[in-house]
Amino acid sequence: MEVVSNTSKKSGRELKGRKGKRRKGMSPEDKPILEANASGIDIGAREMYVAVPPDRDPTPVRIFDTFTQDLGELADWLMRCGVETVAMESTGVYWIPLYEMLEQRGLKVCLVNARHMKNVPGRRTDWHECQWLQYLHSVGLLRAAFRPEDEVCAVRALMRHRHELVTMASQHVQHMQKALTQMNVQIHHVIDDLTGMTGTAIMDAILAGERNPVKLSELRDPRIKADVETIRKSLLGNWRKEHLFTLKQSRQMYGNYKAQIEECDREIETLLSRFEPRVDPEDKPLPPDQKRKQSKESKSNAASNFDFRTEGYKLFGVDLTQVPGLRTMVLPLFTELGRDMSQWGSAAQFTSWLGLCPDNDISGGRVLWKGTRKTKNRAAQLFRLAAHSLSRSDSPLASFLRRMKSKLGPAAATTATARKIAVLFYTMVKTQTEYNETLAANLDAQRQANLEKKLQRQAKRLGFQLVPLENSTS
Repeated sequence: MEVVSNTSKKSGRELKGRKGKRRKGMSPEDKPILEANASGIDIGAREMYVAVPPDRDPTPVRIFDTFTQDLGELADWLMRCGVETVAMESTGVYWIPLYEMLEQRGLKVCLVNARHMKNVPGRRTDWHECQWLQYLHSVGLLRAAFRPEDEVCAVRALMRHRHELVTMASQHVQHMQKALTQMNVQIHHVIDDLTGMTGTAIMDAILAGERNPVKLSELRDPRIKADVETIRKSLLGNWRKEHLFTLKQSRQMYGNYKAQIEECDREIETLLSRFEPRVDPEDKPLPPDQKRKQSKESKSNAASNFDFRTEGYKLFGVDLTQVPGLRTMVLPLFTELGRDMSQWGSAAQFTSWLGLCPDNDISGGRVLWKGTRKTKNRAAQLFRLAAHSLSRSDSPLASFLRRMKSKLGPAAATTATARKIAVLFYTMVKTQTEYNETLAANLDAQRQANLEKKLQRQAKRLGFQLVPLENSTS
């Protein structure tokens, strides 16, 4: 092995590769500086590593603690160094206090996805990370992640908190079911909802000391499909003290979470009422509801003065609830996306940002990989939920979902249908046009006619003749 000393090596400008001259434009000093007043910050839970251009301070890299006073000193130092824009990684929730403070100081903050930025191998430290961020941002190689306006972010924080409350409440429902099963009380297998009127009344009576199944069965709501005798048999069990104790605590915890969810709903309604409506329902009335069946959430909100369909119409300017699958997704989508679709130039860019469209890697003219990217986009999850809810629907989108399932499988079919719903959402909000289901129905009718013609041609080629049945339906 030949050993070469450091002193005998040529400088970087004089060194040439084995295959010829060095390619131009590859060295950092050759890159054009697009953001001369750029800074880079490596976010941490306890420390912030900050880098500014080398000519702005004798110590261009500094470390600050994450206390509010230290964050204020960080912002003051950036202002003294003439920094106008800052790049930082979206690390957990640690970036939020600094992001808001820098925005209040008038700095332009570029929040970067960590997957879109890779450091030089062998230099993966916080000290080098902030300098690498500053360099990439100064030459314009970083793209800011999407973040809606502050008012939308406030509603989004509450909506995500509400989702966590619902998740924790559902855990206590499972604990109640477990306690009843251990006592062999099978009421939760007889009625559909243990937390409904009948289930709640029976559990409260049991916790109050009632053990007579006849009296407990009298608490049955008339709308329950199960008869009184079946409910009476399901209320015979082994009333062990330890299981009654766990049932009592689970019931109390579920009631506490339900009260917190209701309080959270009232706060969300207050924040939503502060948004300036895009349309006045009095001047431009809400289009008639084309849905035949009312969803469970709409029924549960019927007693509330807050009409979610009307509020969604006022926020977006169009009735998005008429899109199949989006009846209960309008407000969650507003909290995740806002209503300014100018962030994306086209529907294709919107679905690409969501991760709902196919992607591929091509090298040497050959496709190495193709498929959808693995992303954790909350808005994309909502569109997938909307597509999944169409499995038993009779809408044109549901027909597309079932057709794609036979070709691509359930997962890919759900993604393809979610992409279609996302395109409808983007187009309706951006162009302010209402959903017209007849267009999709006409396409389905044309597809059905083309399929019949194809079958007729194939039968004729084989010497057969197709005769439609009298009772057949298209």
